[in-house]
Amino acid sequence: MNALAATNRNFKLAARLLGLDSKLEKSLLIPFREIKVECTIPKDDGTLASYVGFRVQHDNARGPMKGGIRYHPEVDPDEVNALAQLMTWKTAVANIPYGGAKGGIGCDPGTLSISELERLTRVFTQKIHDLIGIHTDVPAPDMGTGPQTMAWILDEYSKFHGHSPAVVTGKPIVIFAFQLQFKGGKIVAVSDITGAIKNVKGIDIPSLFKHVKENKGVKGFHGADSIDPKSILIEDCDVLIPAALGGVINRENANDIKAKFIVEAANHPTDPQADEILSKKGVVILPDIYANSGGVTVSYFEWVQNIQGFMWDEEKVNNELRTYMTKGFKDVKEMCNTHNCDLRMGAFTLGVNRVARATVLRGWEA
Repeated sequence: MNALAATNRNFKLAARLLGLDSKLEKSLLIPFREIKVECTIPKDDGTLASYVGFRVQHDNARGPMKGGIRYHPEVDPDEVNALAQLMTWKTAVANIPYGGAKGGIGCDPGTLSISELERLTRVFTQKIHDLIGIHTDVPAPDMGTGPQTMAWILDEYSKFHGHSPAVVTGKPIVIFAFQLQFKGGKIVAVSDITGAIKNVKGIDIPSLFKHVKENKGVKGFHGADSIDPKSILIEDCDVLIPAALGGVINRENANDIKAKFIVEAANHPTDPQADEILSKKGVVILPDIYANSGGVTVSYFEWVQNIQGFMWDEEKVNNELRTYMTKGFKDVKEMCNTHNCDLRMGAFTLGVNRVARATVLRGWEA
């Protein structure tokens, strides 16, 4: 089941639990706007290359739309639609005043030079600049992009609209392993695009981080053994954290997963069929639209600071984030109790209900 079909399925299950009007249900599912643009750039060797860029703006009932921009070969309309919809429910679960959006360019950033990536980003921004904005749609980094990409978007957007620091947010990628080790956890296996490594005695994360910085990946790290990347999902562990591509946990490998808990740091890492298998095994899954909502919450804090022209210190950011995440989990659990459902449906019913209420209050008519 592809990402869009799976996301729609979860939405419809939540809508059924909430007893939503069928016309309202259909309205919430249809994106506000879909954008598709051609981005042609000169390569460093003088040849021309064309790439397709997408931006799906799903819903703005609760505030400006918000979502990352992904550079990856598998970026396509279905994936971007699914991720935009997930952002709508995610921002509602976090209870921050945003709607959902997502964008991307179908390209392999690893094969492009820095100058080619800059030209591609600027052309993409030129094509969509009049459809994004501080109070309209605020992009952020995603897979294959980062703070530098956001800086290029800001600069190009500002050429048309004046200096606008709040038009994008962009923070460094969260290193989940650092936090876990700091809290006393033992990291036994790690993977990325270059390969996978394992050490049952525990991987020294600071040493691994230094290795990754110098070698652009985990491959070749001397403090652990190399393993098949596909096997990392079924290693013996207490907590499994899928943190990259979607759909990696599916019916083919779900029965072999040994973890007692799955924390979905990626968007849509677990296929619905795998969900059913894991549920029967008693595996507790902290769903993506709650588990990784800390990222968009901190992006919201950044957006607020940019609008105010006032900087918060790190302690304030962390305290505010803790408040939002704690409240969000309590709200999800309340929905689980109300509808006698698991954490995923608790999160979906919470998000969908908040967006539905905002839609109706703004004057939606059946």
